[in-house]
Amino acid sequence: MFVQTEETPNPNTLKFLPGKKVSECGTVEFVNKKETNNELVRNLLAVNGVVMVFLGADFITIKKKNETNWSDIKHITISLINDYFLSGKESVLNKDTFSKKEKQIPKDEIVKKINEILDSKIRPAVARDGGDIKFKSFKDGLVEVELKGSCSGCPSSIMTLKQGVQNLLCHYIPEVKRVEAL
Repeated sequence: MFVQTEETPNPNTLKFLPGKKVSECGTVEFVNKKETNNELVRNLLAVNGVVMVFLGADFITIKKKNETNWSDIKHITISLINDYFLSGKESVLNKDTFSKKEKQIPKDEIVKKINEILDSKIRPAVARDGGDIKFKSFKDGLVEVELKGSCSGCPSSIMTLKQGVQNLLCHYIPEVKRVEAL
């Protein structure tokens, strides 16, 4: 098995591509070993310098401390991911072993439109950089979102948020006036 890596716009995150299904439950972020019983996630968070593990459909994004060098931890994380999948596991999170809060279906039409645009036009682009964007609220023209994975704390996330997300949402939905990250 060969785990590939991709750099992201955030110098403190690296995207790992195991060539296997990672999460069957959507995107999930972990910052504390106590949040899960998953063996791989717990082992990755135990690596000295790792502060976040983000699981996407087919990738794992790992965030390190600013003072930690990738050359010190990259080989360890690749080894942990390899060992996990070589032990016969089909995915890191499957539908049977992970229960995530059910997505609430928005009743408001504007919120539905916002989520449709996030899902179809924005989320795929953000996932290519090892992150995710989650809708949080809409009130008085303001859309609040949460940036996760590689996008969380990325130096270019404000520019992406304003020039990409905000422009797109304002173009398709006139009721949207601005977008901010929580």
